[in-house]
Amino acid sequence: MVYNLALHYVQNREEAEEICQDVFVNVHFAKDNFRNEASIKTWIYRITINKSLDYLKAKKTKKRWAAILSLDFFQDHAIASKEVQHPGMVLEQKEALQLIFNCLNQLPNHQKTIIILSKIEQKTIKEIADILNLSTKSVESHMHRAKKNLGQLLQQEGRI
Repeated sequence: MVYNLALHYVQNREEAEEICQDVFVNVHFAKDNFRNEASIKTWIYRITINKSLDYLKAKKTKKRWAAILSLDFFQDHAIASKEVQHPGMVLEQKEALQLIFNCLNQLPNHQKTIIILSKIEQKTIKEIADILNLSTKSVESHMHRAKKNLGQLLQQEGRI
């Protein structure tokens, strides 16, 4: 759970592993401070999101990422369809996913987080609200703005 969430933020295996280590070190040392206001899973999600965002800030990645992910990344994480064998189709899917991730990375952090939790992590609005310590109405509002902004970014790229 922690590794996959971090990987969605940094899109690099080694960096996600580093974040994962940081999260579990943080959890270990902060376990006595856990207040049982939310589930332990929700608490760890929050720590992972914060560590991921902190990591990105440290790398000064507020501007658009230009990293190209390897095809192995998509196959290893079941993002690309395993049924598709034609190299041209695989390349098209890879390029489409790169475009989506590039546009996603241009969103403000709170919008990016909500899209990742909702569409990639498959969390419900209620779960997202718990993780981010927001009301469900606030999450719905942020989700609406995130979808609108992501759509505009994709449109600017001429892809939709």
